[in-house]
Amino acid sequence: MKQLVSIIIPCYNDGQYIEQSVNSALAQIYSNIEVIVVDDGSNAVTKDVLKKIEPTITKLITQSNQGQSTARNVGIRAANGEYILVLDSDDFFEPTFCSKAIAVFLNKKEVKIVTCQANLLLENGSKVVYTPKGGTISNFMISNSALGTSMFKKKDWKVCGGYDENMRKGFEDWEFFIRLLKNGGEAEVIEEPLYNYRKKNNSTTVKANQIKYELLQYIYVKHIELYKENCESLIRHFLRKIEGEEIEKLKNLNRIEYKIGFNILRPFRFIKRKFKIIKIKYAASHFNYCL
Repeated sequence: MKQLVSIIIPCYNDGQYIEQSVNSALAQIYSNIEVIVVDDGSNAVTKDVLKKIEPTITKLITQSNQGQSTARNVGIRAANGEYILVLDSDDFFEPTFCSKAIAVFLNKKEVKIVTCQANLLLENGSKVVYTPKGGTISNFMISNSALGTSMFKKKDWKVCGGYDENMRKGFEDWEFFIRLLKNGGEAEVIEEPLYNYRKKNNSTTVKANQIKYELLQYIYVKHIELYKENCESLIRHFLRKIEGEEIEKLKNLNRIEYKIGFNILRPFRFIKRKFKIIKIKYAASHFNYCL
């Protein structure tokens, strides 16, 4: 018998998109699935949509708003599947993701996470394809190298302690993957855009990036022993990053647009300097007069 895949969909005020998200889960060609939606304290509009689609899903769990990490953990605890797929309520999968992800798990015992390329759906109607890096813990120490909506085994979720429920501002999926891989294993990337991600201007990811240094500090301190053990590789990474930024800065300085702008503004800078000198001389003479 096929392994059961539990698709967990936390939902908070996504009445506009949740039906498409659920339908993409139900449309998987991999037949042995269950779909669990966790209503994380949504508004009345979203609750009406959830009530309409409830008969089509396996389970609807309702709770007060406690954040995405808690909602994911609640859904996973209620899951019966050996494999877990977390799906954001405003995004959707292509029908073949589950079947291709399960095939990876069955063929590669070292894999703990299966992710894929993603179509980034921009608000202007265009889209671009994003490819995560995947790999081992060394990649995940630098940045999140898998989509937050990836597949993993429930037993691995349990061993590493689930999602950190203190992380309500973002990056919780990255931190979870660090713990999932820190004792071995790797993330495999399916080289097809099987996931569709709405890149909204007010998304959780955008908000998280606005406070990313606060979130990075939390992750680094929480896993300080891991980062200490890999100090040398981290130093090399950060030095390469600084070098790249300096090279880019030099390129900008040498671009013709910069040179043109510099020359155009030169007379104004000259006048500004002269005016500053006059002000200094005036202030000095006024000071002498007062004496």
